[in-house]
Amino acid sequence: MLAYIKGNLEIKTNDYIVIDVGGLGYKVYMSKKAIEEVGSIGDKIKVYTYYRVREDDISIFGFNTNEELRMFELLLSVSGIGAKVALTILSNIEITEFALAVICNDVSKIVKIPGIGQKSAQRIILELKDKLKAEQLEENDEAEGKKNKNKEENSSALNEAISALQILGYNKKEVEKAFEKLANKDVSVEELIKKGLTILSQM
Repeated sequence: MLAYIKGNLEIKTNDYIVIDVGGLGYKVYMSKKAIEEVGSIGDKIKVYTYYRVREDDISIFGFNTNEELRMFELLLSVSGIGAKVALTILSNIEITEFALAVICNDVSKIVKIPGIGQKSAQRIILELKDKLKAEQLEENDEAEGKKNKNKEENSSALNEAISALQILGYNKKEVEKAFEKLANKDVSVEELIKKGLTILSQM
């Protein structure tokens, strides 16, 4: 299984790039946004990868950050969402905006993405929130009887940010640990998510 590919950027197209690693060219499919940001021809780059094997196809999908990869994997877990649609979503919405839209049941935000209709947007929100609820139930069972010393300090904004980062695939405990390093007063949910992502990427 490939975790990432590091090498020289040889080709850039609208749908994929080619990375040269020791004379081997790896064709890596990426979102248009990620391709724009990955670098220039000749640059040495590193992309995180998702390796898909099917009977009639073997494909590599690439991402500039682990957060993009997490979001891609989550989107693939939604029924009816394939790799092509997932890349389109990544090209058209920021990770923080996506997480907020799911938490806030903001269907109108998601239907703005090309190719995503009302039913698909509702399904994305429903299935990802259900996954979050299942994880929270498991953690609540483990923590039953214990007090959360920070409970009184947690604002609704902080709770929403924690839930949003869980939707992006992070464990609740590591998210709470990241937020311990932040001064959370008078900070918007979106700003909390952005700061949380920065800290989590360094942990």
